[in-house]
Amino acid sequence: MTYMNATPKLMGKVILRGIRTALLELESSTKVELSDKLGISFPTISKFLAHMEKDGEIISVGLDDSSGGRRAKRYTYNPEHMLGLAIFLEGTETNYAIFNCVGEVKEQGKVPSVLVEDGLHLLTKCIEKLINAYPKISSIAIGVPGSVDNGRIFYIPGYEQFQNFDIKGFYEGHFSVPVVVENDMNAAVLGYHHNKGVKDNQSLIYLYSGQNGPGAGFMINGDVVRGSTFFAGEVSFVPQYNDRNFRQAFEKGIGPKKVTISEDDQIDAISRLVASFTAIINPRTIIFCRDEVEEATVEKIAITSSKYIPAEHLPVLTISDWKQDYLYGLQRLGLDLMLNTATK
Repeated sequence: MTYMNATPKLMGKVILRGIRTALLELESSTKVELSDKLGISFPTISKFLAHMEKDGEIISVGLDDSSGGRRAKRYTYNPEHMLGLAIFLEGTETNYAIFNCVGEVKEQGKVPSVLVEDGLHLLTKCIEKLINAYPKISSIAIGVPGSVDNGRIFYIPGYEQFQNFDIKGFYEGHFSVPVVVENDMNAAVLGYHHNKGVKDNQSLIYLYSGQNGPGAGFMINGDVVRGSTFFAGEVSFVPQYNDRNFRQAFEKGIGPKKVTISEDDQIDAISRLVASFTAIINPRTIIFCRDEVEEATVEKIAITSSKYIPAEHLPVLTISDWKQDYLYGLQRLGLDLMLNTATK
């Protein structure tokens, strides 16, 4: 690690994150091992570990066998020291998960919500209740069905009252807890990537129509692509026919409420999109939501896509649990926020 021109506060934050990350990866470590791994002096490591042990953030798990000198003390990270809240909003319900620092879910559930009529009132009450039940919540990751720029929602069709609303700033001010806000599809593709153990050099696209219209999440070489104006993934606007974009073609004569994708018009619209993705990004995998497609439908999409682009270049088309991937992605974002949190 290098700290040129870093302030003492920033240095402390970087060192603390490094120690936390190392202990979570290694499961246990000594001061010498941490010093060697992080490239930080032994006295500095000792100082930080003393504070962390006093705060209950790390736990001593005994002494190593002696190699001739003083036996080294071994430490492990206390995964219950901080908890995270992952929560995402849909038109009719709010899904949430409480998790610890190693990703173990302490509680998961959903509550009714009517965002169009109620705004954030029920969501705020829900978060208040969860924080009261789990006072160690140290980060909140919120997923929304819209485009987000650093916590500000700027494109969210059907929920105009949230247009240009800084949901991150609102909840950080309300709860005094760090908050990250992410688009639903970006979180889902991130969650799929980490949960399935996908290699970082593989590119993925997650496609979902959902309650709020079609959207996609892009990951290229392990990085989520948000775009220069954070508008990447709004595939509704992709032109497909002379007079229709993808959303208009996908919903023609059907409407947005039909869940299972099976109509020929829908399959053709998706296949054209798959061909476009293949020609532009050439991803390894395209993921569909389990609630929307069956294996037979995916096979039809693959066959139809090959009419528009050579079949040997088509990605693997697969199916996954969108809600679970979404929560996994939010947990990843929330954990990253916790690792940067100052010691309480």
